[in-house]
Amino acid sequence: MAESFTVNLGERSYPIWFGVDLVAGVRGKVAEFQAAGRKIAVVTDRNLATQQGAALRGMFGELPVLALEPGEATKSLSELGRVLDFLASKRIDRTGVLFAVGGGVIGDLAGFAAAAYLRGVDFVQIPTTLLAMVDSSVGGKTGINLAAGKNLVGAFHQPRGVFVATDLLATLPAREFAAGMAEVIKYGLLGDAALLNQLERAPLTVASKELAAVIRRCCQLKAKIVEADERELAKEGGRALLNLGHTFGHAIEQVTGYGTYLHGEAVAIGLCAAARLSQKIGGLSAADVMRVDAVVAAHGLSVRLRASLAISDLRAAMARDKKVRAGGLRFVVLKSLGEAVTQSGIDPALADASFREVGAVD
Repeated sequence: MAESFTVNLGERSYPIWFGVDLVAGVRGKVAEFQAAGRKIAVVTDRNLATQQGAALRGMFGELPVLALEPGEATKSLSELGRVLDFLASKRIDRTGVLFAVGGGVIGDLAGFAAAAYLRGVDFVQIPTTLLAMVDSSVGGKTGINLAAGKNLVGAFHQPRGVFVATDLLATLPAREFAAGMAEVIKYGLLGDAALLNQLERAPLTVASKELAAVIRRCCQLKAKIVEADERELAKEGGRALLNLGHTFGHAIEQVTGYGTYLHGEAVAIGLCAAARLSQKIGGLSAADVMRVDAVVAAHGLSVRLRASLAISDLRAAMARDKKVRAGGLRFVVLKSLGEAVTQSGIDPALADASFREVGAVD
């Protein structure tokens, strides 16, 4: 029997199941839905359909599957339309269930389609990347990107369950695993100093015996934050803390067209920029900033932009960020390594300076 815990959100509560191989568990859930007369559809990406075809067949048999192109560009209005047309063509009704099998792109896109189709149908997350397992599959944030910015269209739509099967990481490219580690490092920085210390002592790899426990630990930390502030409405702190490094990272993604950097790669640089901003406002020491750089680099992630980007472009992208309130950005900064806070009213020149220190130019 797979281990599990529940994300407690009242009538929207749901379990997260953890295991090495959860094919049988997913197949059992599918059979349960089918016995209740509920139609099922599956959305995945082409890479996964090729590399994990046997697992997909074991989970879903001959159920209808839509395989989309991998990559951040798929989180678009046009691809959302494809998913909605797919659900309609398979005559999914309001009792239907959509399974999202893939990384964060598939989970965000399919989750938003589930939120919008027939004004909301159930969906189940089966994350297949480290980033999706520890972050995007939990918490109910769904959405797509616009040319103007990252995740500017979406909905809060909680899944009915999440299956985290670590054997699905076996075919994950090393670059994708490293990108997921950016989110793991983020959790250590914002609220789990012991996790950060663990990552500093021994960088995590796909072969690490601690991997499953770390994934579960990240999910529990996120669940606790989401339970307290599901829709990110807290005036300070709350769910917004999960955006540590993301204001900088999203700007990098937007300026480079969502193709140069994986999300986690941009977040990693964003964490390094956020550490520098935290130092400038008195939260961290220079030694702390060096520790952030070191743990990021130890996990195969860059601490600087691969090619220079213009401060003016990055500043404009930040101004369109969904975290803007009353015309001003609210940053997530570090009071110490392991404790994050939200802070408004930061001088934009300090953010510019932090970007310069990770490779941006005037």
